[in-house]
Amino acid sequence: MIDSNRLPTLLAPRVALRWLEEEDVDALYRIFSNPEVMRYWSSAPMVDRDEARRLVVEIQGQFQRRTGFRWAIARREDDLAIGTCSLFHLDPNNRRAEVGYALGREHWGKGYMGEALGALLGFAFGELGLHRLEADVDPRNKASIKSLERLGFRQEGHLRERWLVNGEVQDALFFGLLRREWPGAPKASPAG
Repeated sequence: MIDSNRLPTLLAPRVALRWLEEEDVDALYRIFSNPEVMRYWSSAPMVDRDEARRLVVEIQGQFQRRTGFRWAIARREDDLAIGTCSLFHLDPNNRRAEVGYALGREHWGKGYMGEALGALLGFAFGELGLHRLEADVDPRNKASIKSLERLGFRQEGHLRERWLVNGEVQDALFFGLLRREWPGAPKASPAG
């Protein structure tokens, strides 16, 4: 596991996954108050900036307890937080965790999330030595499903009416990825 007071920075070509700071509150509020971003999330959009401030404190507390790791997705060109990427429900005994992610609406369709998730999977399967990652996705969130499938995740289940968000009942698709199935995993070399 990680032996420091903050998450390590993970680099991808155009984004960095980095520690969330108080200075990111406004960016988080812009992201998580947007109804389009939150459409398929399991909670309602934020209604005030204090929710974003509390989120930063909660994220830092989860890290200190080692129950969840959540990074800011920041553009490398200007360090602006444009989303978040997380590992949660960490189960070290079974070497398993769930992945979660969100990206500001104005940054959709630019390939940032694929880069961020690639860095996250490399860390999860490499540094943390996890064996399995899981994701829970609303079946209507076609872009998220495509992102997971490009990374090698397979659909493993359909949970009907799993979430109730803003009075709307939502289904969930469950996806899983084993380390050996991940396209970024090191290939075994022949013995010799």
